[in-house]
Amino acid sequence: MSALEIFAVIISLIGVTLTIRRNMWCWWFNFLACSLYAYFFFTIKLYGETILQFFFIAMNVYGFYYWLKGKRQEHDIRIEPIAKTTVLAQMALALIFGVLFGLILKHFTDAAVPMLDSQLVAFSLLATYWTSRKHIATWILWIFVNIIYVGMFSYKEVFLTAGLYAAFVGLAAYGWWQWTQVKGKQLAS
Repeated sequence: MSALEIFAVIISLIGVTLTIRRNMWCWWFNFLACSLYAYFFFTIKLYGETILQFFFIAMNVYGFYYWLKGKRQEHDIRIEPIAKTTVLAQMALALIFGVLFGLILKHFTDAAVPMLDSQLVAFSLLATYWTSRKHIATWILWIFVNIIYVGMFSYKEVFLTAGLYAAFVGLAAYGWWQWTQVKGKQLAS
């Protein structure tokens, strides 16, 4: 457990909490957390996670812009629906991307767990995209992804980060509940 990991965990928890509250500051805290974790994951040879952090940084910029645009138009950050066919198609694409990325990591790096790492990267990217688009489904996907992350980080013996991702499971469940309540109010108005 390093000072870097401790700081990254604290910033990550703040970022996710602000995301659940639909607070625009979430994007800045998540940006910082991703920057910290990019370096941390590189040091423990989780290269897929390292690359993922850079995608997360880009998605944070996109998400900030998208949420800001919606807030300017409606003065609130509204939760948006997603079609089941879209969910299935995007999940299939994430699975395919994960396999292809895993093969690259397996054959061209000394990655610790290339196939698992790459699948988690693929589905994390999808969940982040869904978060930026304000889809409630993001929270369900994050629950499953974070459960698997707990196992991978435990295997890598980075137990503080494993604990963070265990907390993310609970926060994702709360986020789903919170956004469901907000969506109900949006439909009622």
